[in-house]
This record gives sequence, C-alpha cells and structure tokens, in this order.
Amino acid sequence: MKLEKFSMGIGDRFGHQGKAQLSALIEAKKLGIEVVPVWNKSFREHGIIGTVPQDTRDRADDAVKALNYQGSYHVDADHINFGNVETFIECSDFFTLDVADFIAQEPDAAELAKFIAANKKYIGTLEIPSIDEKFEITKADIENIGQKFLAAVQHAGQIYRHLVEAKGQGNFITEVSMDESEDPQTPVEMFFILSAIAQQGIPAQTIAPKFTGRFNKGVEYVGDVAQFEKEFNQDIAVIAFAIKEFGLPENLKLSVHSGSDKFAIYEPISKAIKKFGTGLHLKTAGTTWLEELIGLAEAGGEGLEIAKKVYEKALAKFDELCLPYATVIDINKDNLPSVETVNGWNGKTYADTLRHDQSNPQYNLDFRQLLHVGYKIAAQMGDTYLDALKKYEDVVASNVAENILERHIKRIF
Repeated sequence: MKLEKFSMGIGDRFGHQGKAQLSALIEAKKLGIEVVPVWNKSFREHGIIGTVPQDTRDRADDAVKALNYQGSYHVDADHINFGNVETFIECSDFFTLDVADFIAQEPDAAELAKFIAANKKYIGTLEIPSIDEKFEITKADIENIGQKFLAAVQHAGQIYRHLVEAKGQGNFITEVSMDESEDPQTPVEMFFILSAIAQQGIPAQTIAPKFTGRFNKGVEYVGDVAQFEKEFNQDIAVIAFAIKEFGLPENLKLSVHSGSDKFAIYEPISKAIKKFGTGLHLKTAGTTWLEELIGLAEAGGEGLEIAKKVYEKALAKFDELCLPYATVIDINKDNLPSVETVNGWNGKTYADTLRHDQSNPQYNLDFRQLLHVGYKIAAQMGDTYLDALKKYEDVVASNVAENILERHIKRIF
C-alpha cells in the first residue's frame, strides 16, 4: 500500500464531521489540489471520548459513501505503541508508531555494535546534496546517536513486525514519529535515524521529526521561522539522500504533527515542497472540535448555551484538562475571561474569540488553547452535545469545511 504524495490527517474527536472534512478535500481537488484524507484518532482520545478504533473507520466509510468519494483515503492508528496497537489492527491501514518515549533509553549492546558497523563507512566528511554544510562524522558521533535513538527505532521495528504478522506485508502504511521528544533532531541525527529504520526493515513512508520552536495545540507557531525553514529544507534533503543510500521507500516524506494552524510556517513549507518536488503529510488533529464549538456558538440558542457551558466547566477543571497536554500548550490564565463575561457574550463574540483569526482583536489564544484540551467536557455531556451537532449540522459543517480548505489546504498546497 502506497501513500499518496500529499495527505492530511483530519482528526475528528466526536466522529460527526467526516462529510464536512471530506467536502473540503473534494473542493480542493476541483481547484487542482489533490490531498488524500487520513482520518486519525489516538488511543488517548478514544479513551476520553468513549469510542473505539472501529468507530473511526466506520465514520470514514460513511462519509466516503455519502459523498460518493472516488479517491483514496486512510484510517490512522495515531500515536500508538506496542502496548495499545492491538485494538487498531483490524480497522486501520495507516500506523503512526510513536517511539519518542524510548529516545535515550539504553539499546542492546550487540545491536548498537551492528549499528556502528553498518554506518562506519560514513566516518569522515559527510556531504548531503542540497545542504551546503559539510558534516564531520566520527565513530563516537555514530555511537552517541545510536545510544540516543536506537532503542526507539528498535521499538518501532517490534511494532512493525507485529503488524506484518497480523496484516501481511505491504497491506498498511507506516509512519515513525519522534516529534514528542525534547530536542529537534539535527540533519546528521536524522540521517542515522533513517539508517536505523532501514536496518530494522521498516518501509517507512512518512517520518515525523521534532522541529525547532513550539507547536502548541491549535494555535500559531512560536519560534524562529527562518530556523524552522532551514531545518525543514535540510530534513527534506536528508530524506532524499537516505532513500538512495538505504533503499527506503521512494515516497518517504515528512509529517508535520500538531501542524494545524501553524500559519507562520505554512509559506516556508509550501516553498520547500515545491522546490524539492516532495510530498507532505500534515496533521490538523483537534481543530475540527474547535470549529464545532464555533458553529454551535454561531447557531445561537441551545448551541450557544452548550458552548458557554463547555467553557465554564473547562475553566473549573483547568488543571485536570491541561496536565496531559502540558508540553504542547502555553496558557496564561490571567488572559482567560471570567465565566460571567462569557455568559454575557452573543454567538458572534464567542466565535470571534475562539476562531483562529489573528487579525480580529477579539481573538484570544489562551481561550482557544483551553477549549482545545477541553473536549473531555463535551464528551461528558454525552447525547446533549452530540444531539446539538446534529441539530446545528449545517452551520457547524460550514465552519469545519472552511477551516480545512481556506486556512490549511490553500495556504500550503
């Protein structure tokens, strides 16, 4: 199974926006932009919402059938490890192997020796096409990279071989994810990580490295855009070189996680993929849930009351909601409006405060981040929330589709 050149991970917390999401991709195709949808939902999200992986597959299939969509699409077992992969196997055809937790764990000594031996030919000056800088590589460098990353790649190999036993070779797409590590991987580290992936026999079609800067959930990129652009271009060059050196799949491409709404880096990404003629996988994840809230607020009536109630309860459970996402949010609690203030808002004010339009003075990124991690509150509302999504489907779907097409697809692709 081969992943297409451009693909987009379209998370859908509550499984109600499949048609709206897909309609945006259909409209993009009419404009000459072909982006393949990949429905993704993590083990953690399923646990919070109370769904199972098969639900994601069912909702994707339902959307495809309802819109008579004829293109490719995939269902991603998002951020899985060996401990939770089992429930995703039957219904998924895309597996994001999240091995960041294994970075810097001690690798097996014999495997480390094999890794060093396999890469000793790169000791000396390493030149990578399209990167001006030359890299001086020592045996100690290779050993240190192995010490840091080999255990993580070995864990990915363990999951991959288990999937092959269950699904058969070539019947699924593999992504290796290291984006939730503390530090960005250097070009040299990326090169030898890809060497280790090839040694493990993993036919990775996408890799998600850690980039410089902050990729906070659902809000703008925070960091040095010029440095990001340099790293992104270097990573593309490293991948192109590694494909030839190690026999990795020709369509191997970068995956940008927490990529939703990082508008400042969309132009550098767009320039880079055009310059190199390479593909891209972009995950939009939880912004669909925020568009649901915006739609409910704009609908007024019961929809607005639900949106206000979500904020009230999210603020009351601030610490509980934020703790699991502490590394990917930066909320200044002093900038959060009071419950009394929000309860006095009309639907437009609520929507303007939440919608990621930085030109609007009403926009509040702290409000947006809290609600981004507050989907647990809506899940606890049960049918009250889900019935509102059905009741106000038109206005909600309009926001979901516009967000994906206008703010993401058009800006990048």
